[in-house]
Amino acid sequence: MHFRSRSEPHSGPPISVFKALPEVWALIRPRRALLALGFVLMVINRITGLVLPASTKFLVDDVIGKHRAAMLMPLVGVVLISTMVQGLTSFALTQTLSKAAQRLIAELRSKVQEHVGRLPLQYFDSNKVGTLVSRIMTDVEGVRNLVGTGLIDFVGGLLTAAIAFVVLVRISPVMTAIAFGFLLVFGVALRKAFQTIRPIFRERGKINAEVTGRLTESLGGVRVVKGYHAEAREHEVFAVGLDRLLQNVFKTLTATSLLGLSSAMLMGVVGAIVMFLGSRQILAGKLTLGGFFTYTMFLGYLAAPLFQVVGIGTQITEALAGLERTREVLNEHPEDEDAKRTQFLGRIEGAVEFRDVTFGYTPEKTVLHEVSFRASPGTLTALVGSSGSGKSTIISLLAAFHAPQAGQVLIDGVDLSTVRLESYRSQLGVVLQDSFLFDGTIRENVAFSRPHASEAQIVEACRIARVDEFADTFAEGYDTIIGERGVKLSGGQRQRLSIARAILADPRILILDEATSSLDSESEAIIQSGLAYLMRGRTTFVIAHRLSTIRKADQILVVEVGRIVERGMHSALLMQEGRYHDLYTRQHGLEENLFLAPGEGDKR
Repeated sequence: MHFRSRSEPHSGPPISVFKALPEVWALIRPRRALLALGFVLMVINRITGLVLPASTKFLVDDVIGKHRAAMLMPLVGVVLISTMVQGLTSFALTQTLSKAAQRLIAELRSKVQEHVGRLPLQYFDSNKVGTLVSRIMTDVEGVRNLVGTGLIDFVGGLLTAAIAFVVLVRISPVMTAIAFGFLLVFGVALRKAFQTIRPIFRERGKINAEVTGRLTESLGGVRVVKGYHAEAREHEVFAVGLDRLLQNVFKTLTATSLLGLSSAMLMGVVGAIVMFLGSRQILAGKLTLGGFFTYTMFLGYLAAPLFQVVGIGTQITEALAGLERTREVLNEHPEDEDAKRTQFLGRIEGAVEFRDVTFGYTPEKTVLHEVSFRASPGTLTALVGSSGSGKSTIISLLAAFHAPQAGQVLIDGVDLSTVRLESYRSQLGVVLQDSFLFDGTIRENVAFSRPHASEAQIVEACRIARVDEFADTFAEGYDTIIGERGVKLSGGQRQRLSIARAILADPRILILDEATSSLDSESEAIIQSGLAYLMRGRTTFVIAHRLSTIRKADQILVVEVGRIVERGMHSALLMQEGRYHDLYTRQHGLEENLFLAPGEGDKR
């Protein structure tokens, strides 16, 4: 068993470094003044860093070789001042660019999270929660190397190398030509190496997202895991994922280690050549001892960028791989971006009409077939039928989670596919059988539907839903933390809280996925009063699992195999003795038999 990604959004092959430049520039552009300051500080930092090696020639040849003692103190003073300037500019670079990079990471995370939140529901159906969390939190992390000191250090190394190259040519053109030839060959090899390493980093991001996704699921379903004594199996699955991640890391470590080995060997060869040629030139009187010391020190500055490429280049490669994955998410189209969605709804009456609606989650399989019905404002419509018949799909279309492939869903006569979703969903309320609660306080969960509600409005909603009855028993009252998904509350308490949330929202259209079917009779009796208040004057749709709760519905729609096969009120449908009569009598008989002793049902 191993991790599988349900759907990895992909927008093509990995982009090259040069093709990525426009995206990198888009990140840098708002901070170009700050980056320019960073470059100025970097130039000062690098130039002052060259004072010490440059002073070696004067120290050896003039102060020591020619006994010019008067030059010693000025030379030492220049070195001290340049060292202090170098230290100050290094500090300023770190403070300025590192903080800017961290600020960019925070902004990118915010941007990606906002974008993901606006994506259509089918995107979430095909991507694990943990994968999306990894996209938001991890993939943007490497961007700091594009804006922070990583990129500046790399460019600074190139600048230092250019200055060092000029100095080396002036001291010994022959040695410089040979050394530069070796370094050039190594640079070409590095470029090829990073083209190989980059896909490995991209794969690491994918594996990390899958591992995080499975871990999130496992921790979220800890009660199921423990209930089936599956801790060992979950550990095994997680261990397999970790091993895949580890093998990927090993690949990158092996590659970067080989690069480091190659660079070290290269410097050894170049150093030996310089030592041989330099010694011959000194013996021939063509090079001074101070010039040779200065040459060897500046040769290090020429080679330094190649060593930096191994470290910083790897980080930038990882950053670009993360940028690609971030780009893929941002290229997904938000559900409200449809050019047809131009109409803003004012306060709606709540008239709903499905007109010959056909829909399928995939083109190959149609779930609903030409479904048509009307619901007048303030009425109660119940949807019944066997599991998989299409009831939840009708509700999903009503909530605009999906759009019909054919036909129309009309709200007060307006085609829902042309409506700006925020103007519609702000008038929609949903109470599910397993209502989702956040790890916050009772007050925060109730106010989630209407964040700017007053304390009096929150308290009133809680009173109607009878949340106050259990909230007052806690020491912290409405400020009690209820835990992740409301684990510190009972099933009935969670449902009352979700009903209070819907009451506070004051929706015009209400959707109930049989909020009481899994509760005991006492809890159901308490919650029914809150639901009765909530449904009053609102167009309500109920997915009914317990048919005895919908006897007073204004219309009952019997859905089978994606079609409405019967419709009408409870009594009329029973008299027809069709599908609804069959469902009702079966369930009613089953409920009665639950209270009979074994064998009594057969005697009857």
